[in-house]
Amino acid sequence: MAFRGWPTEALEFYDGLEIDNSREYWLAHKAVYVSTVLGPMDELLGALAPEFGEGRVFRPNRDVRFSADKSPYKTAIGAMVGDGGYVQFSAEGLAVGCGYYVMASDQLERYRRAVADEVTGEALVTITSSIERAGLEITARESLKTAPKGYAKDHPRIELLRHKGLIAWKQWPPAKWLATAGAQQRVVDVLMAAKPLLAWLDRHVGPSTMPTERR
Repeated sequence: MAFRGWPTEALEFYDGLEIDNSREYWLAHKAVYVSTVLGPMDELLGALAPEFGEGRVFRPNRDVRFSADKSPYKTAIGAMVGDGGYVQFSAEGLAVGCGYYVMASDQLERYRRAVADEVTGEALVTITSSIERAGLEITARESLKTAPKGYAKDHPRIELLRHKGLIAWKQWPPAKWLATAGAQQRVVDVLMAAKPLLAWLDRHVGPSTMPTERR
């Protein structure tokens, strides 16, 4: 089935879940989640797959083992698109990102070397500047407050060096277009704009080769 957007009921589902994050609420509204939230996400991923790769929806349950917040359910649906894309829908609207969200220590070492290098570092600046001019944010899930060890605090690319991941990100608040097929084009526009960033990361950083337990 073709992607037709997320109806108002999907926003209302997450509005309710934020108020009552309980198993009782979830079970009572699970059919609404499946038809108005998960269904459209699956349709969107299917539409994106030929251009950007297969998608994968994250499970709705939170991992509360090491968290003080024991709320059982996530208040957003998130999905990976291909190797570096991400789509999220919630009561806050729609968000799209692309890049390396978290880097293992071996990836960080390669990333920082490439950022510090005059040629590859300036190439990254050109890419990120172009993405920002397109209206996207260049950010990271986590960044250092100061320069990483071995790098000068006044390095010309210190902001990039401080990041422990690197993504292009765009978020929109709820609007009528969310309930239309036009939402797909907004996702495509972000993923296309971020392609040069992902290509730079793939070329100069690449996947981690460390055992999972050491990352």
